[in-house]
Amino acid sequence: MYQLSLGQRARIIGAICEGNSIRATCRLTGAAKGTVLRLLAEVGEACQAFHDETVRGIKASRVQCDEIWSFCHAKARNVTPAKIGQAGDLWTWVALDQDSKLAISYLVADRGQEAATFFARDLASRLANRIQLTTDGHSVYLAAIAAAFHYDVDYAMLVKRYGAAPSQTHGVTARRSARGRRRLGSPASPASLTCPRRTSSARTSRCGCSRGATRA
Repeated sequence: MYQLSLGQRARIIGAICEGNSIRATCRLTGAAKGTVLRLLAEVGEACQAFHDETVRGIKASRVQCDEIWSFCHAKARNVTPAKIGQAGDLWTWVALDQDSKLAISYLVADRGQEAATFFARDLASRLANRIQLTTDGHSVYLAAIAAAFHYDVDYAMLVKRYGAAPSQTHGVTARRSARGRRRLGSPASPASLTCPRRTSSARTSRCGCSRGATRA
């Protein structure tokens, strides 16, 4: 059975990391679609195991959490009855060290309370000290963080308000304001909080998921 060389594997993974879709990666590298998908699954498992083993005992001071929307096969409103439970909207929960940009914890799931609780507990288990934690105003965070950190955290929500973009471009919104709210412990002054936002790498992840779902 033919196996990819190390150089071929590196070219495929490199193309994916640059934001190319599955089909574009196949065209660029000459690899079959099935080969690319199998390699992604193998590398994903290895990366997951490496992260789980090594990202422990993190000494962070400021951590931000956010959720990145994507979908599998089709958006929720377009999922057929036969695909319910197998396709639809997905959210990647990410906790970033605000200073180093290290992804301390992540989870791909829905946006509900159970997912928030699992995510918060995983984040708490990877930290070595008390932190300043900031999230958006998603209501499920408060109970999840209180339970996971046993109230030993300085936690604030930054509630963002959006409106139509000045260009009035269809489907585009712009953030109009953000208001900080202290929730647990003694977080920094609400006026000095940094708003959790999707970093360029997070946007690349979201766009990559969308391209992979729509073009693969």
